[in-house]
Amino acid sequence: MKRQLGRFVCLLAGLVLGAGALVLPAAASPEPSPSVVGGTRAAQGEFPFVVRLSMGCGGALYTSQIVLTAAHCVDGTGADSSITATAGAVDLNSGSAVKVRSSYVYQSPAFTGAENGDDWALIKLASPVSGGQVSTLPIATSTAYDSGTFTIMGWGAAREGGGQQRYLLKATVPFVDDATCARAYPGLNAAGSLCAGYVSQGGVDTCQGDSGGPMVRQDAAGRWVQVGIVSWGNGCARAGYPGVYTQVSTYAADIAAAAAGL
Repeated sequence: MKRQLGRFVCLLAGLVLGAGALVLPAAASPEPSPSVVGGTRAAQGEFPFVVRLSMGCGGALYTSQIVLTAAHCVDGTGADSSITATAGAVDLNSGSAVKVRSSYVYQSPAFTGAENGDDWALIKLASPVSGGQVSTLPIATSTAYDSGTFTIMGWGAAREGGGQQRYLLKATVPFVDDATCARAYPGLNAAGSLCAGYVSQGGVDTCQGDSGGPMVRQDAAGRWVQVGIVSWGNGCARAGYPGVYTQVSTYAADIAAAAAGL
């Protein structure tokens, strides 16, 4: 089964939740799904840019009023006030959490399914999100950060088939090269995908509920940069099946152009 929409991050080696996308049970063909498995709890304020979306996905603040998430988390482009974004707290039940409704959704016009790439979308909020526990997240505009060790996070399932989490979970996963990832997922859209995970042993991954959440790494100055969006995978944290993320650098120009028009 795929771990697409709501695909939680399953960090079996610790417990990390995700906001909606990544790997689920193995199937004849890979499907999208997300949440963090094998992760640990994130500290308050550690990732001030991450957002939980009410449809069961995650996202990151591209600007104070625009959330970057996965295209498979939304239904299309147009006015939409049905989504609530929760930011500023790792505990979704915290009284300090900031909640803002959406006003408009922009889905990548080239999106035809997570496995085909272009799995990104923007959600404009009715008002900017602000506060000491909230900040925006820069996105990668080149492939300079598309390797090494990444950090994933989310409120998705902490095990394949599990429930969504109250507390934000985090985990680290290594880069998986395109050739290795394509062996797990024949037909992989390598140009628009970035794969990560422990291929030989599994155990750490995003899972149902993590879809749309950010995969990040630090730049030379220690600042977080978004390199991926939780997209899809085969089950959660399964050996032989890394997580597949939207490669943000591939779509950076399109994302910027779309955001400028919102």
